[in-house]
Amino acid sequence: MTPTIPFDKRPYRRCVGAMILNARGLVFVARRIDTRADAWQMPQGGIDEGEKPRQAVLREVAEEIGTDKVDVLAKSRTWLSYDLPPEIADRIWKGRYRGQTQRWFALRFTGRDSDIDLATAHPEFDAWRWVPMRRLPDLIIEFKRPLYERLVAEFAHLVR
Repeated sequence: MTPTIPFDKRPYRRCVGAMILNARGLVFVARRIDTRADAWQMPQGGIDEGEKPRQAVLREVAEEIGTDKVDVLAKSRTWLSYDLPPEIADRIWKGRYRGQTQRWFALRFTGRDSDIDLATAHPEFDAWRWVPMRRLPDLIIEFKRPLYERLVAEFAHLVR
């Protein structure tokens, strides 16, 4: 199917993202299973109809990493957006969107590592680890890097 909306006229898909911090101030990242790239990212996902962003981020964390053992610490001051590279935008979400606009939440992980279970109903990741926040931009796929740099700047005070 060829998208009927030109790339620059497409809307952004509204979603949420979760920066999950453990007690040592390290951030949860997981490796995507749907790409050949060594692509690590934080949990993120769409907002369902009628759902508030806070509800969506808690649901997404449970769906993607199999635990609800988190508390909300903060949310991003604004919605943060990124564009998909045009060469892949036509294949993702049936070409309806140019990228995503996301409300990000910083969450404190309150469980044990053994509470994290990537073998969810619809797995998106095949591995996970805790990393220092400053390393996040180096781990993410290139087109999302500026967004991750903004997140690190905005949430850095939570690990100092």
